[in-house]
Amino acid sequence: MNSLVSSQIQCPYCGEFVELLIDCSVPEQQYIEDCFVCCRPIEIQVLVDVDGLPQVIARDENEA
Repeated sequence: MNSLVSSQIQCPYCGEFVELLIDCSVPEQQYIEDCFVCCRPIEIQVLVDVDGLPQVIARDENEA
């Protein structure tokens, strides 16, 4: 079974949509991914549910 899932987020800075490849074999993840359009750092938080589907939250790095 492939644990990689494509997910699309919206950059909190420039508003462009960015496609991410999420590894659903890791149930909780938090990392920084630079926007491919404006190059600003986006804080990515991923929670994988019991069905193996990711919930992806994207914030600017200064958001509380």
